[in-house]
Amino acid sequence: MGKNEKTALGRALVKHHNHVIQETKEKGKYYKNQNKKVLESVTEVSDIDAIIENAEEAERLFAIHHESATPVPINMDTGSSSSGITAQEWKQQRKREEALHASSLQVPRRPHWTPKMNVEQLDVNEKQAFLTWRRKLASLEENEKLVLTPFEKNLDIWRQLWRVLERSDLIVMVVDARDPLFYRCPDLEAYAREIDEHKKTMLLVNKADLLPSHVREKWAEYFSRNSILFVFWSAKAATATLEGKPLKEQWRAPDTSQKTDDPAVKVYGRDELLDRLKFEAQEIVKARKSRGESTETSSDSHRERVVVGFVGYPNVGKSSTINALVGQKRTGVTSTPGKTKHFQTLIISEELMLCDCPGLVFPSFSSSRYDMIACGVLPIDRMTEHREAVKVVAERVPRQAIEEVYNISLPKPKAYEAQFRPPLASELLKTYCLSRGYVAASGLPDETKAARQILKDYIEGKLPHFAMPPRDDENETAGDETGEGEEGPSRGQVLEDLSSFDLENGIGASKKKQVESHKQHKKP
Repeated sequence: MGKNEKTALGRALVKHHNHVIQETKEKGKYYKNQNKKVLESVTEVSDIDAIIENAEEAERLFAIHHESATPVPINMDTGSSSSGITAQEWKQQRKREEALHASSLQVPRRPHWTPKMNVEQLDVNEKQAFLTWRRKLASLEENEKLVLTPFEKNLDIWRQLWRVLERSDLIVMVVDARDPLFYRCPDLEAYAREIDEHKKTMLLVNKADLLPSHVREKWAEYFSRNSILFVFWSAKAATATLEGKPLKEQWRAPDTSQKTDDPAVKVYGRDELLDRLKFEAQEIVKARKSRGESTETSSDSHRERVVVGFVGYPNVGKSSTINALVGQKRTGVTSTPGKTKHFQTLIISEELMLCDCPGLVFPSFSSSRYDMIACGVLPIDRMTEHREAVKVVAERVPRQAIEEVYNISLPKPKAYEAQFRPPLASELLKTYCLSRGYVAASGLPDETKAARQILKDYIEGKLPHFAMPPRDDENETAGDETGEGEEGPSRGQVLEDLSSFDLENGIGASKKKQVESHKQHKKP
């Protein structure tokens, strides 16, 4: 090869290299202009972020429709509260306000659309409807007697839900068996019926193996009495059976071994659940065809298959359920909420197809956001007040159960305190740190590390707890109970405790002695 040929080859390589670099730069500019962002769940938005976000959205809508958009009213005075009333009165007022505004807690509706609409027009209508929904909830947050839980504020996540509801024949709402009503969204069921009156919503009560059989019977009676379609299920037990491996968690074994002949109380297996889902979905399709209605809500390419959509809160076990039903790992599973980013369709057979939706935090009323951290809805790693979150655990799990699980001895209540009170968060954290040797760099107990471990055990089921269904004569729940069956103190116990406190400290006797001694030394 001559010198000129080598020079020509080198120039060709340099030219090709420069061409590749130029193409890479152009692709980077293209994707940057597309403004493609990773779909992430947004539940926490500060006041200033909400103001900026809604101001930008209102300005954009004004430029399109030439209409004035009022900004979202946000209450900046978060510390103001009514004074001069007791805690019981405040609780009653809050319940009355919640009952009064219960109809305002709605899921955002997708505006009416037709296939003839272009992408820009559809996007504008959806954003305008979503902004109106945000304003309505912002007006509820102004009421200081209402505590609105952190809810999903990303429109793209709600768009995933809209698509799943429109495509599915049967909607399966996955809930945690230890507190099903906390994870249930009645307005979502109403929205599904608004889309199609034949659509049904089924409660898939996951982690049912953590409940004793008598508690499942109570919940089965409640669901049947209120005409709620439900199925008891355990994704972990089904996965272990499918893989032929025993469950790692020993506390699940006694409940899993309990078998009953009642089909409403038993925990379904994989094949039984698939048959039940296919049967319910096919009945919906038959009812729709019997009335001569078209299946416009279903996908045209999957008319021969019934579609079952899975929705629910984060970290309730939707992805684990999908993997157990499919028979292999098709979706990512993690204890951190928000793993699933986009909805996906999975073909099970020629007659059944599943549709998995990302986890959504629906708007609801709650006592505090720490309840949602303890329930696994909000990530544990993002909590700032670890004692407040552990306080929820200490109030729901009995003292004896905590001591048996962790093999520790919690400090007993003082003589002047109620003997039946739950352990304090500080007592539980310090005792746990002492038994495990958790020490921070400052030499003090590492309560943050201990709080994360306790909350993780609480969410996974290592610490036994469950809620009982509401009573017939009351609208309130019967309160959280555990396998120990402990209940709150009665009035007689409180009076007995107070009387024992007086006798123990000798308050009445000490006054009498002081008077007598005073009389004896009194001058005549």
